This record gives sequence, structure tokens and C-alpha cells, in this order.
Amino acid sequence: MKDFAGTPGTITGLVLRVSQCLFAAGSIASMATTKNFFSITAFCYLIASMGLQIIWCSGLAFLDAYALAKKKVLHNHVLVSLFVVGDWVTATLSLAAASASAGVTMLYFADVASCRLGQECLKYQISVAFAFLSWITIALSSLIMFWLLAAG
Repeated sequence: MKDFAGTPGTITGLVLRVSQCLFAAGSIASMATTKNFFSITAFCYLIASMGLQIIWCSGLAFLDAYALAKKKVLHNHVLVSLFVVGDWVTATLSLAAASASAGVTMLYFADVASCRLGQECLKYQISVAFAFLSWITIALSSLIMFWLLAAG
């Protein structure tokens, strides 16, 4: 298998995984600090999706860090196949959650103009922005994994 930027066990792979975790954690933190997020289903789905994203990415980040420390190569065909499936599943869930939350945010707070909550509206928007940033990094990572699997 080829060794290029973003593959498991490289510095760029570790940076991708850590950035996914940080963006997902930022999305959760921004949403969870509001008072009424639990009353909107899309926002609850966003929290659940970003929580799954953190679990998946932190596990892979620890695996990348271990591979870097031990100078191991993580290009096993079965392992890369697992990475591809996991990345695609979490990427799909993250995009769905971010899109649903963005739609609700735009509907309730821009189109209906019912944003009397002030600071909470900004937190909802920040949370959605972090969710999309998390999705961009997981999508990039999943494309790299798919490319690695196809090249192998």
C-alpha cells in the first residue's frame, strides 16, 4: 500500500484525527451550553452524532499515536477496510446531523425570525459550523482511507 499524507500512522493522519475530535467537541460544547437544545430533535441528533465522532476519532488518534511511537505501519488490508467503513459511516451521520441542525437553525432563527434568545442563537450557529468543520475533516480522512484501500 502507498504511504502518503493522511494515512494511518503518519503525522498528518494524527492531525486529521485530532482535528476531527476537536471540532466535534467544540460542536458539543457550544450546543450543550444552551438551555433549550434538548427540545429540538435535530440538535439532539447532532450531539449524539458528534459524540460518536469523538469516540471513533479518538480511538483512531490513539492508534495513530501508538503507531508513530512504535514506528509501526498500519497498512493491513483488513484494518484499512475497517477504517474505511467506520469513516464512511461516521461521515454520513455527521453530515446528516450537521445538515439537519443547519436547516432547523435557519428555519427557526432566520426565516421565522423567532430568535429572541440572543446569545443562544449564536451558540447554535457556532455548533453547526463546528459540526460542518468536523464533517469536512472526516470526509477528507475517509477519502484518503478509500484511496489507500484502492491503491493497495
